[in-house]
Amino acid sequence: MDRIRTVVQIAFVAVTNGYYRGFAEGTIFKGDTKNLCLPGLNCYSCPGALGSCPIGSLQAVSNDRNFHISFYVIGFLALTGTLLGRFVCGWLCPFGLVQDLLFKIPFIKKIRKVPGDRILKGLKYFILAIFVILLPIFVSGSFGQGDPYFCKYICPSGTLMAGWPLMLLNSGLRATAGFLFTWKSIILVAVILISIIIYRPFCRWACPLGAIYGMCNRISLYRYEVDSEKCTQCGKCQSVCKLDIKMYENPNSAECIRCGDCQRACPEGAITVPIMKNKLPIKKEVENE
Repeated sequence: MDRIRTVVQIAFVAVTNGYYRGFAEGTIFKGDTKNLCLPGLNCYSCPGALGSCPIGSLQAVSNDRNFHISFYVIGFLALTGTLLGRFVCGWLCPFGLVQDLLFKIPFIKKIRKVPGDRILKGLKYFILAIFVILLPIFVSGSFGQGDPYFCKYICPSGTLMAGWPLMLLNSGLRATAGFLFTWKSIILVAVILISIIIYRPFCRWACPLGAIYGMCNRISLYRYEVDSEKCTQCGKCQSVCKLDIKMYENPNSAECIRCGDCQRACPEGAITVPIMKNKLPIKKEVENE
């Protein structure tokens, strides 16, 4: 399952960032598909991006001096969240893939439980409310427009997918690099280093897109269901879950990225996806591993 998920992630990133000429020339694709949102945290300014990040698009409309509500972006987020929830985070997000690959790097001791984890999980909702919604709407610059605060001051995905490649490929941009680029590079380097030790720290604690999709997990079409008659609460689901979720207590936790590890590990086959009729041959797989 983990290999299949990695293949799907890589394939999706390759397809949605298929403007390879941009990486060669240090330019950005400006075709019609840029008006469409991609489901994950995929920066608009990535040289290869064929679409836009919904968080960036939401801010771009909110910070206009003639403030308009983007019904398209809100509708896209609502539809995607209702259909998939945080399945997007686990299978379709490019920065999620980056963190997954970083966590595969061997380290002396991986950290599973972090002190203050509950408080840190709330940080992404704070970032969503303040940096994505309120600041772009209410705080205007000298030209009467707000900044895309999350993209400009925080987003490590944008720095990795757009900032670093464009700085490397475009000498004109390198000449203009200042404190802001240094600041965002520090954030990115910190996320990279922490991701080697802790599974998906940015997704857990700081991603506003994950916060939106997480709120949809309970109502999304793609959701988990635990059969209480089969479940023995043995704890194997929690033991394999890199996010330490007790599936028998909260199968549709806002933190669950639908990776499928718990479903595969359950010896009783108690964890299912209602919209998928075929269940995995769980017990045999676990025993063979």
